[in-house]
Amino acid sequence: MQRFGTLSFGHYGPLGGGRQLTAADSMLQAIDLAQGIDDLGVNGSYFRVHHFARQQSSPMPLLAAIAARTQRIEVGTGVIDMRYENPLHLAEEAASVDLISGGRLALGVSRGSPETVVRGYETFGYTGSEDPRGADIAREHFDLFLRAIEGEGLAERDATSAFGPGATGMQRIEPQSPGLRSRVWWGAGNRDSAEWAGRVGVNLMSSTLLTAADGRAFDLLQAEQIDAFRTAWRDAGHAGEPRVSVSRSIFPLVTAEDHMYFGGRQDGDQIGVIDGIRSTFGKTYAAEPDVLVEQLLEDAAIRSADTLMLTIPSQLGVEFNLRVVASFAEHVAPALGWVSTRG
Repeated sequence: MQRFGTLSFGHYGPLGGGRQLTAADSMLQAIDLAQGIDDLGVNGSYFRVHHFARQQSSPMPLLAAIAARTQRIEVGTGVIDMRYENPLHLAEEAASVDLISGGRLALGVSRGSPETVVRGYETFGYTGSEDPRGADIAREHFDLFLRAIEGEGLAERDATSAFGPGATGMQRIEPQSPGLRSRVWWGAGNRDSAEWAGRVGVNLMSSTLLTAADGRAFDLLQAEQIDAFRTAWRDAGHAGEPRVSVSRSIFPLVTAEDHMYFGGRQDGDQIGVIDGIRSTFGKTYAAEPDVLVEQLLEDAAIRSADTLMLTIPSQLGVEFNLRVVASFAEHVAPALGWVSTRG
């Protein structure tokens, strides 16, 4: 494990006891937390994206704000649902954030997860899918997005335009950010989509669940998926080594408050049904730091990935989450191979 960061679902709404976390609270606290983890030398701040839900839905303004207030951390998504995206608009926004951050964007995209609404992407204007989950729309949008950030000319120049008279040929979108293509990740929930990402030549964000359930532990299924991705990458002839991230719920139990919230939360893998497919969900780790180190060193997927994303309970606020991250950075991460960006 070379890097780790936080993955926030960005929930807001009622907290109980008459308390309320607003959308503004959620975003402003995310900026404050990102600043804090940047100061700790942690590597990244990443956000889930969900539409029609009280969660982050338009991450680019948030990522730009975080990029402007931090110096070292990656700012990213895990993941943007490509069914909902205008690929050229996303290409412009991604390049802008990447330029603002100095090349620190880690843009995770995918088909997206199950929704709270029925085919919500159609409400956004993206119709015509022949797949019940809209995977064909997501792949089409992703293909055009990649072509755009690679600088392909996509619109015919107007030779009569006052802004470039006589120009001919095809015009690319602007701005362009050098190297952005290498900072794009595909979120995969099964082996087939991971192999596809390897063939395309983008990094892999392995999901917190896999649409497979054959009796083997989640970490073994996930490690197998990662191996298949890397094999597909090599077989496609791509240069260099791709990056791979995995997500986990991990809570070092250091204080009485930690025990109150997460003591007894240690559980095994779970089997459930998602999108009509029998799936395996990864377990929660919650234990004293020395026990966590032993457990995480046995996690085959964490050993295989270079980046670990800690899912955090964002509703508990900046101070609590910063302390959880600091505890992991101090007591657990170094034993897994991590070195702070502060040296």
